[in-house]
Amino acid sequence: MSRATLFAAWLDATFAEPARQMRWSFLPPLMVYFAAGVSGLTGIVGAFFVKEHLDLSAAFVAGLGFWAGLPWVLKMPLGHLVDLYWRWKGWMVVLGAGMIALSLAIMLGLVTERDAMAAWASPAAWFVAATILAPAGYVVQDVVADAMTVEAVPSVDLSGEPIAEDRLKALHTTMQTLGRFAIISGSVAVGAANVLIFRDTAGLPAEVRLESYATVYRLAFLIPLISVTGVALAEITRRRRIARMRREGAGEREIAKVETPEEPPEADWRIFAGGGAFVLVSVGLGLSDAPWAAEAVFFGTMAVVLYLIRRLAEALPRDKARMLFGTAAIVFAFRAVPLPGPGLTWFEIDVLGFDEQFLAVLSVITSALALVGLVMLRPLMARWSIAAIVALLSVVAGVMALPNIGLYYGIQEFTAAWTGGVVDARFIAILDTAVESPLGQVAMIPMLAWIARNAPRELKATFFAVMASFTNLALSASQLATKHVNRLWEVTRETQDTGADYSELGEILIFVAVVSMAAPLLTIAAVQLSRYRTTD
Repeated sequence: MSRATLFAAWLDATFAEPARQMRWSFLPPLMVYFAAGVSGLTGIVGAFFVKEHLDLSAAFVAGLGFWAGLPWVLKMPLGHLVDLYWRWKGWMVVLGAGMIALSLAIMLGLVTERDAMAAWASPAAWFVAATILAPAGYVVQDVVADAMTVEAVPSVDLSGEPIAEDRLKALHTTMQTLGRFAIISGSVAVGAANVLIFRDTAGLPAEVRLESYATVYRLAFLIPLISVTGVALAEITRRRRIARMRREGAGEREIAKVETPEEPPEADWRIFAGGGAFVLVSVGLGLSDAPWAAEAVFFGTMAVVLYLIRRLAEALPRDKARMLFGTAAIVFAFRAVPLPGPGLTWFEIDVLGFDEQFLAVLSVITSALALVGLVMLRPLMARWSIAAIVALLSVVAGVMALPNIGLYYGIQEFTAAWTGGVVDARFIAILDTAVESPLGQVAMIPMLAWIARNAPRELKATFFAVMASFTNLALSASQLATKHVNRLWEVTRETQDTGADYSELGEILIFVAVVSMAAPLLTIAAVQLSRYRTTD
């Protein structure tokens, strides 16, 4: 086969095939996901407004962050609730949109009519209410959107014939890829909007800057509007598909599957009890000052989530249940590896001379290239097994740790000398970011696609919520591991009282690189040699 033919096939698989697989039914959940990505629009405004106009301590704001994260702790019981009342999913998204809109209205009122708001309650109380309402609305919408991705992929064609399994796998992979794409696109749009709105505000009077803040909050009302429009479009798309199926001669039985929502499952109170235990453990230990409280929260939460996974697995055939356990273990191992920690960023600032602007550029590059990576790697995700994909990503992650190790040991001095200053520290950092940025997103997509294909349709929201909690626990494990690695090898930044000490940072970078590659590969080997082997 010629190179031209291979290149044409690659172009078709990467760009043309996703376009062919795109369905109008994909658009509603993508709109909800995009709204979630745009949710960060008010982040910068909120931070500056609190700093400049609200008399709140840093400790109070940090503590409020804990309470703002609690709605996401409720995702597991909320997922089962969504399955029980799936026919009301549209109104659930509207409820979430209402909470978001109310939060935005409160903040807009604080910015534009602070004295009038203070007549009813203190600005701090209003701010607390707004801070809690927004994540509560987003988590409700997120749970519904996850389940909508399952409904968006048809199991039969317009004539009522079942779609082949390999075709379904490709469709679900495309759907989940586009979901991550929509979230990241929202983040990129937020960055661009903030740059435009605040491009000339430095040094302006406080009143003028407040008007810019108000502009952001008014613009943010598009967020709930986007998600509600997505739900309305879902209903229109469903009715159009039913009409087309009738024109194509599909049987009434197949049409009924699209026309009538699935019968809700029996309420499993053990899931609600497990979710309640999860909340109690997280809140109780999170508010305590006990030593090892974070570790206790992690292991207590892990016990609850594993119990819920075991309960959900009872709804699957035995071979699928075992594959679920094996797949979860592999993804967990990949996401739970330690990171270098803040010492690497301190080193880049203090020693390599990276400033705020360059670090911001790296952040933009990360988001933009994650979008490119999702598109370019989609054919691989549609064809390869989860074990093979994670093995490849683990090797790449280990290799991509080498530039940071090289920067610590001064490789940029040699590369800059050889290339006339072109390949300097910043060039190497950008190259590292360009290759590494898609990895975290790519690792999640095969797992989400597997759940979408294999979870019972009447338990789709519950499966997504529980498995999302499990994979988020992997990130918590990564944070804990990072903390202990930085206790084992100590790194200190330069302050007014102490000098910088990066003498042990190299050992941290080498250890993290080895573990990032070895831990997932060893887990894959153990799973694939066991009865939990995954071939999907």
